[in-house]
Amino acid sequence: MRVLLTGGAGFIGKQVTAQLIACGHEVRILDSFRPDVHRDGSTWTPPEGVELRIGDVRDNEAVEQALTAIDAVIHLAAKVGLGVDIGDLPDYAATNDVGTTTVLAAMARKGIGRLTLASSMVVYGEGIGRCPEHGSTVPGPRLESALAAGQFDPPCPKCGRRLDAELVPEDARLDPRSAYASSKVAQEHYTSNWARATGGSAAMLRYHNVYGPGLPRDTPYAGVAAIFMSMLRKGKAPSVFEDGKQRRDFIHVRDIAAATVLACERHTSGVTAFNVGSGRPTTIHEMAAALAHALQGPVPVVTGQYRLGDVRHITADSARLRSEPGWRPTVDFETGMGELARLDSSR
Repeated sequence: MRVLLTGGAGFIGKQVTAQLIACGHEVRILDSFRPDVHRDGSTWTPPEGVELRIGDVRDNEAVEQALTAIDAVIHLAAKVGLGVDIGDLPDYAATNDVGTTTVLAAMARKGIGRLTLASSMVVYGEGIGRCPEHGSTVPGPRLESALAAGQFDPPCPKCGRRLDAELVPEDARLDPRSAYASSKVAQEHYTSNWARATGGSAAMLRYHNVYGPGLPRDTPYAGVAAIFMSMLRKGKAPSVFEDGKQRRDFIHVRDIAAATVLACERHTSGVTAFNVGSGRPTTIHEMAAALAHALQGPVPVVTGQYRLGDVRHITADSARLRSEPGWRPTVDFETGMGELARLDSSR
């Protein structure tokens, strides 16, 4: 296939590019090289045979031209990160919402009917918890007064008792709790609108916490792994918020790339959301400790600090992606974290 990859010069995009090439596809990249991602001001030289076009997905003309003679689109380009305050809302909406709708409208005009969208597990908010009395339920809000008192687990909205985290299926209620999350939900809704109107197919991949080679340093796009490594490089102990027992699913970027390309190749009808995770819940403290061990740095310090925009636990069930396109993750947590630490030290 001839594939247009938006955001192809980014952390995940480079790995998706490599996977597309390995699978024999022709690749064209559209990337704006926005400075909050590429802070050193440099561009990127793509692999041989890959066409790179510098342009913004909000630019109708740039998108129209990039879509010429294309069979399928993988849409990664987005502003990510939680957002700092309410003033960040316009940038998320302008970048993610407008960029996605511009791509979709141009695809409709060009008659291109296959889309793979990079979404995120943040669309679930606090996900699903299990109450000893009321069973599976959507957690109630985490109040600042409770967080300040060290009560970090979200309560049952019916009785207030502590909930145990559960794996979240794709049909769970969407509950975005940050500007980024809201923009991801909007991207999914716009994509569904496009598919219904055009008869196109869309695979919406809800990525979990991605790490691996090329993880950006000290940017809004860097995950908690990059933040911890930055501290360890300075000889400082990683500062772990809350009690360190927050559960996440850390998945290697090569596994993300393989899932993305497989969905692009095999999902050819309808609109389907796919969770993309390793299937192994890991606490934030465990991840910090793994990096500290790999880098021979100081042990993590649990601070009790918190951020209101953070969710407590979010780990989703990726069985659908394993059964339908037939994807399997290949990089285990210990191997991946060790590789990440080694590669980061050699930069």
